[in-house]
Amino acid sequence: MPQSLDLANHQLVALTRSSLAALRAALIRDAGPAAASYLQEAGYAGGEMLFDSFRSWLASRTEAQPEELAVEEFEQYATEYFRDAGWGSLKVGTLNDAVATLDSDDWGEADPSSGIDHPACHLTTGMFADFFGRIADTPLAVLEVECRSMGAPRCRFLVGNADVMEHVYEEMGRGVDYEEAVGSVL
Repeated sequence: MPQSLDLANHQLVALTRSSLAALRAALIRDAGPAAASYLQEAGYAGGEMLFDSFRSWLASRTEAQPEELAVEEFEQYATEYFRDAGWGSLKVGTLNDAVATLDSDDWGEADPSSGIDHPACHLTTGMFADFFGRIADTPLAVLEVECRSMGAPRCRFLVGNADVMEHVYEEMGRGVDYEEAVGSVL
């Protein structure tokens, strides 16, 4: 039977959710809107090591490489891995065949008590951009469109190529709902 994730051997550290929430709050307080890019950059910087950790963890469970897994298998293993690492569960899907969706009703970066008025899992968006870009073998962009820190029942991340995600982001900036923005991708 596979053992739980050994953080030290996977070049990971444990950080409490309250510490991560306090770090985000301090950055937002002191850096304002720039805090999001600082956290995204930090998440992106850790993506390679996280992917290597996932690959190693996966090797103890199956002979398949992450890139070889069917979507259902990937969802099962990714949820187990991210849960073992303390992040939470993931449900993988698509929206209008234009972007991938990653949904979690227990994502570790979210702080439902914070009452933030915008999605705030910035470390995760950077981390996911690198992590899923490695699986796709192409650069990807990630946009959080629902967040438990805002009182939503789940965190929802959209994953797609940079052009598609830029279009969605711009449309949302004009007040268009993200689902409609994704639906308008040409």
